Amino acid sequence: MINPSMVPTLDPNPLPAPYWVFKLLLLVTFFLHMLAMNFMMGGAFMAIAARFSSNGSEYRNRIFVDVAKKIPTLLAATITLGIAPLLFVQVIYGQYFYTSSILIAWPWFFVIILLIAAYYGFYFVAYKGKRRPGAAGFVLLASLALVLFIGFIYSNNVTLMQVPSHWAAKYFANPSGWNLNLSEPTLIPRYLHFVTAAIAVGGILLVLLALARWKHDRDYARHLFQFGGKAFMYATMAQFLVGMWFLVSLPRDLRMLFMGDNTPATVLFSAGLLGTVAAIFLMSDALRKDNIRVAAYGVTALTAFIILTMVIMRDILRDAYLEPYFHPHQFPVQTQWAVFPLFLVLFLGGVALWLIMLKRYGLFTSTKPTDI
Repeated sequence: MINPSMVPTLDPNPLPAPYWVFKLLLLVTFFLHMLAMNFMMGGAFMAIAARFSSNGSEYRNRIFVDVAKKIPTLLAATITLGIAPLLFVQVIYGQYFYTSSILIAWPWFFVIILLIAAYYGFYFVAYKGKRRPGAAGFVLLASLALVLFIGFIYSNNVTLMQVPSHWAAKYFANPSGWNLNLSEPTLIPRYLHFVTAAIAVGGILLVLLALARWKHDRDYARHLFQFGGKAFMYATMAQFLVGMWFLVSLPRDLRMLFMGDNTPATVLFSAGLLGTVAAIFLMSDALRKDNIRVAAYGVTALTAFIILTMVIMRDILRDAYLEPYFHPHQFPVQTQWAVFPLFLVLFLGGVALWLIMLKRYGLFTSTKPTDI
């Protein structure tokens, strides 16, 4: 452990609201960001699986076109909803986040370039996928690979910011800014935990598309339902293995937070585990009984709850990592009561407007056969 004095000093500017307000806003906005990100990344996985499936079903190309058209919008939502939690992280954990960002400066800088390239690829697929499905499939695969690499860079940054004791050795070993946190034992399982969750949520996206077509195009909707529901189940089952790997890779004192040493963390871990088992059985029963509503409403709600528990557990784990250095009571606070209510109104209004836009845009509607 390093001397806490080696950590950059706290920003002397007072917080414009109490610490707990920023913590709550961080959790809420990151939860919304995770929902959009999982739909975007998982949808891309589902579209690629449909495009390159050996099944050869007559509906697979339609699934590819259906989902690919929605990826640019979902990526826009992911970026927009990711700005707020990134800002709140900088407010609360600035001296840790900025330091880790400097240590991996060049990969962190390339995130924007990779994101722009992926964005162009997604738009190409959305507009050319119907006429050029062969090329569009490979472009979508390349764009998804870029997004996955961006996520890997983010995982490197957030794992590095949590371990100030590693900063000096990493910097003096390579001060060029080309560092990644590859020696961190939790990096790979943590990253795969996010990716596997995204595949499961991609299955949910297909189930929601099936619900939108259930009355008017039952055969196609049933195929969507079976394809997405099974993808959800298999990915969620894989999450047990990846999640256990992640848990075991944690230092023992941090692992035990979720095994009885910390009551909120243990309750959240247990609730998330039980919710995951319930979601698998509920989806399995819905597929067997051809009950689209149970899958679309029940499993989706359970999945959102599971993601919320994971978001809170992730925050608990971060604070536990930083406990020797991070002391929230040291934040100077000068609440700006005149601005704070306006911020809340605009924030809630923005979320409401985003939901209205999704409904008007028809994100969860499906293309007609004549559109293919």
